[in-house]
Amino acid sequence: MTRRDVFQMFLLSAVWGVSFLLIRYSGEVFPPVWVALLRSVFGVLVLVAALRLGRHALPPLRLWRPLLLVALFNNAIPWTFFAWGEQTVSSNIAAIINATTPLFALLIGLGLHESRLRGPVVAGVLLGLGGVALTVSGGLGGGHATAQGVTVLLLASAGYAVATTIAKRTLSGLDPVGLATTQLGLCALMLLPVALLGPQPGPLEARGVASVVVLGVLGSGLAYLLYYGLLARVSPTQVTAVTYALPVWGLGWAALSGEPVGLLSALGVLVVLAGLGLINAPPRRARPAPA
Repeated sequence: MTRRDVFQMFLLSAVWGVSFLLIRYSGEVFPPVWVALLRSVFGVLVLVAALRLGRHALPPLRLWRPLLLVALFNNAIPWTFFAWGEQTVSSNIAAIINATTPLFALLIGLGLHESRLRGPVVAGVLLGLGGVALTVSGGLGGGHATAQGVTVLLLASAGYAVATTIAKRTLSGLDPVGLATTQLGLCALMLLPVALLGPQPGPLEARGVASVVVLGVLGSGLAYLLYYGLLARVSPTQVTAVTYALPVWGLGWAALSGEPVGLLSALGVLVVLAGLGLINAPPRRARPAPA
């Protein structure tokens, strides 16, 4: 891994980490569906430019069903639900709940018999769930979270896991930039009629408008380019390490913005990270029997 790769991983984790705070600021002006819609629109503009400059290929039309499903579960639903959930849950707790995505992905894999259950994996799942429970209990007790908001955020994280499972089965081998562009474009098309028929934005304020623009351009468009660019040069395991930093960034950005960060949230991050480390630890190789 080169210095450029390390810098891009640091930048990607910082951009994704601040997205939770930007979602909360965007929600001060825009209803949840509008936050997801505008995030998709600004993100797809960046990706269309990259698509043309890099001469990338769009996915074939015959894959329209899985493409729609991935856009629904990876973008439309979770982006709307995160904006909805953060109306009653602080951004740092939302960042920690987002770390449950690998746990949901593992459970889906076990249900589909695509994953094997090992002792460290079981311990990792229990640790991860315990860390989230610790964080949520602190948020509920401190008035920084509601049960409804936490439930919505957990459903959003589960949506990411469902999309990952579908993409692995049906969309492997496609041009990543073309795939990301198609995802955001389909997401915008799905959300547009819902946004127009639902609640409309309130009075436009500079912070809310700037937040949704930055969220789309950096948190969606640039982040996808960085992510897939890294995947082309380093191993998926190394890129996955970015997700471990998101709860830490979530706490850091929240603290800088003046958002209260409880002790239980900080402890919850450590427990969740320990759980994710156990889940992703490579299995031990059996020692050869003595001759």
